[in-house]
Amino acid sequence: MPGFDEIDRKILEILQRDADLAVNALADIVGLSPTPCWRRIKRLEEAGVIKGRVAIVDHARANVGMTVFIGITAPRHETAWLNQFRALIDDLPEIVEAYRLTGATDYILKVVVPDISTYDRVYKAMIERLDFSQINSSISMEELKFTTAVPSTYL
Repeated sequence: MPGFDEIDRKILEILQRDADLAVNALADIVGLSPTPCWRRIKRLEEAGVIKGRVAIVDHARANVGMTVFIGITAPRHETAWLNQFRALIDDLPEIVEAYRLTGATDYILKVVVPDISTYDRVYKAMIERLDFSQINSSISMEELKFTTAVPSTYL
């Protein structure tokens, strides 16, 4: 990975807060002229540090205010099962995050839905398509912290 400096880290921090900020404004903040600032952004993109730019949607206003975390234990650890599981989670748009874990729980999913009956539909769609040893669901009561920003300190 190419070396990045404090200005690159500052650019990354600012873009994580506001990806719509004009290059001219960003350049002023970090003390560069627009062209070198734009080159640094492109270098961050080419290095894969910046993977894309998206709009962050308010879950409640998009009518998916219920967040459910699903812990899954696989019935067997095989590539075929994992590939079917990957296809399953790709097919269900309510599953917005999925992670393979160490420990007693093999996978954790983050699901956003409008209500419990919609979650039940997602659950049934999952168990109709694939076998699981165990599924544990936890409904989020309150979001204490949410960010898409990662620390730039380690860049």
